[in-house]
Amino acid sequence: MVENESNYSAANYRTPDGAPADIVIFTIVSTEKQSAKKALPTRELHVMLIQRNIWPFEGQWALPGGFTQENETVYECAKRELQEETSIEDVHIEYFNVYSTPGRDPRGWIISHAFLALVNEKLLAHRAAAVDASDVRLFTVEEALRMDLAFDHKQILSDALEGIRKKMLTTTIAREFLPEEFTLSELYQVIQTVVQDFEEPNFIRKLTSTKSRSTIIEEAADENGLPKQSKQYSQRAAQLYRFTKEEPQLSIYS
Repeated sequence: MVENESNYSAANYRTPDGAPADIVIFTIVSTEKQSAKKALPTRELHVMLIQRNIWPFEGQWALPGGFTQENETVYECAKRELQEETSIEDVHIEYFNVYSTPGRDPRGWIISHAFLALVNEKLLAHRAAAVDASDVRLFTVEEALRMDLAFDHKQILSDALEGIRKKMLTTTIAREFLPEEFTLSELYQVIQTVVQDFEEPNFIRKLTSTKSRSTIIEEAADENGLPKQSKQYSQRAAQLYRFTKEEPQLSIYS
């Protein structure tokens, strides 16, 4: 029988048992160096995990997330879960993959949609565990990848890490980890914190002189139009910069 509007029935089809949104929340934790000489702080890439207090995987660490409700989109679910898990809103969050391997969740046929969020560490200071978690902590990414995470969350975290490393080199997401005004040394350190093998001896020249890149940042100036500088992390004053609203338009063919 050919299916049409008059004879269609949802009962003829097996539907998933749930469509959760799982969120990989990255942040960079900064630790000031205890030294008489001024220097950039130590920075490490961290991920936020929750300790589950319900079945399945009770007691194990996992990515925060939850089931999508009938009256919301999966993206809206991710934003809601982020707010419930961290009490923060209006941060960079984006979709990056779907996970549907049979048997990935003992509760049934569960198709998970994964998102990543980039959150400044100051915004996570007042994080608190949600009702289905007994604890919430930040772990270095290396430590988290060595843990026995619930579900297939180690794979999700690994994929998110690969994605954020690519975006760190091709977009301006570094702005999520920096103050509004920053030195180019701070920007370079943030990039290296995420992409550990990044090396560019001519970083400053390329960023400020290359036509396709120089429009994504601008020199910060005071109310009189004079250049703003900082000696926070160096003996000599360094020019402060800020991101513009432009995104780099680079081609692999140019």
